Amino acid sequence: MTKQFFITFLFCLLLTACRKSEAGTKTVNTLYDTSTTEVTRSKVTEYELPAPLNDRPEQILRRTGYTTSYNKETRCPNWVAWHLTKAHTYGRHQRKEELFTEDTDVEPRATDADYYNSRYDRGHMCPAGDNKWDATAMRESFLFTNICPQNHYLNKYEWNALENLCRDWARRYGAIDIVCGPLYTSSTPKTIGRGHVRVPDGFFKVIMCRTGQAKAIGFIFKNDGRKVALDDVVCTVDEVEQATGIDFYPALDDRLENRIEASARLNEWQ
Repeated sequence: MTKQFFITFLFCLLLTACRKSEAGTKTVNTLYDTSTTEVTRSKVTEYELPAPLNDRPEQILRRTGYTTSYNKETRCPNWVAWHLTKAHTYGRHQRKEELFTEDTDVEPRATDADYYNSRYDRGHMCPAGDNKWDATAMRESFLFTNICPQNHYLNKYEWNALENLCRDWARRYGAIDIVCGPLYTSSTPKTIGRGHVRVPDGFFKVIMCRTGQAKAIGFIFKNDGRKVALDDVVCTVDEVEQATGIDFYPALDDRLENRIEASARLNEWQ
């Protein structure tokens, strides 16, 4: 064999290897594709994640079904975010098999004893109903870094109704992005338990849909259990940002972000 043949042969091998390497590191460039279940999290833009917080304690915790920003002062999350797909609204793993659990990844932390006889529910931020698709996801939804003291009636009725509505939207649109968490407005906040877990004055939730014409909507509830209609607690994402000091959807193109955060129409989602 000639020297020229060997050079040509080696060049072909290198070209093939490079093409395989490029294929293995391919990222998802579309807003999202619910069929790309095998793409690792690090290679997908996580549009649901808010911008980093600099005005309060924050420890980011990655879970199977959600990401949470933990605040060691309140012993509650600052926010919890997750990408809810249609497939994730189904599953065989049920919440009745799980127990609320201390999160040993944080210190100090809330405990079940803090909630005992407090007259507040252990309110899920990322709900168990969004985690039935995976045993680990279901178990991690019961960690106290995903829980806040929540008025029983809010937890049972309006908050639960919005969780069910979000699952309906995920099934309709294929996937949605959700962020929710507590609101603290009182200068003398109430606490529960020996751990002084801070009781929120309210709760927020923002939802974004990127299927077709992108849109977003926000909700703010008082943590007092008074019956309210969803129409009465709808607000824009801009208004939730103003109330919380959190910057939502920083990964979006600025023009798109500004457009969808400035308006909120519940009838566009129904």
